[in-house]
Amino acid sequence: MRTNRLPHFDDSVNPTNCCPKFNPDGWDGAKLHFEDKPFLRAETRAAMHVPVNMGKVFRRVDEHIRASGGWDTDNMIVLSKDLSPWKAEHYFSVDHPVPQEEMTTLSGDFVTRVFEGPYSKAKEWYGEMEELARSHGCESSEVFFFYTTCPKCAKHYGKNYVVGVARI
Repeated sequence: MRTNRLPHFDDSVNPTNCCPKFNPDGWDGAKLHFEDKPFLRAETRAAMHVPVNMGKVFRRVDEHIRASGGWDTDNMIVLSKDLSPWKAEHYFSVDHPVPQEEMTTLSGDFVTRVFEGPYSKAKEWYGEMEELARSHGCESSEVFFFYTTCPKCAKHYGKNYVVGVARI
C-alpha cells in the first residue's frame, strides 16, 4: 500500500464531454493509506439528502483546480459524505493548494468497494461499507462515497458506478 496514492482514474473515454466513463479496474477492494494527504474541501446543500447545488459547486471547484494546474488522473477522487439531511461535504484530491478554496488534509487507512446501481441505494451501500469496516476490525467507521459520474452521464453510459470508501 503506497502512501497518498489512489488507483488510476482512466479519463480517456469521454463522449459526453462531461464525466469520463468510469473504469472500475483497480478500485474494488483497494486499500488506501493517507498521511496528511491534501484535499480541497467544499460543502453543498441538500433537501432530505438530495443535492440542491452540487453541480454549481463542482463546476466552481473544477474551474479552480484547472486554473491551478489541473487534475492528476493518478491521484483523482472526490470523497463525499452527508453531514445532515441538509448538507454534505466533499473532499477533492489535489497535489497543491488551490486558490479561493478551503484546503485540508486526511490521514488514515481506508478500504474501497465498487457498487453499481441507482443513487437511491446509497443507504444500503452505506451499511455494506460499515460491515466491511467491521470485517477489518473497525467498530465505528467514517464512510465516504465517490460518485464517479453525474446522473446525466450515468444514464448515457448505462452504468452508475459509485465507490464506497471506509476508514478502517
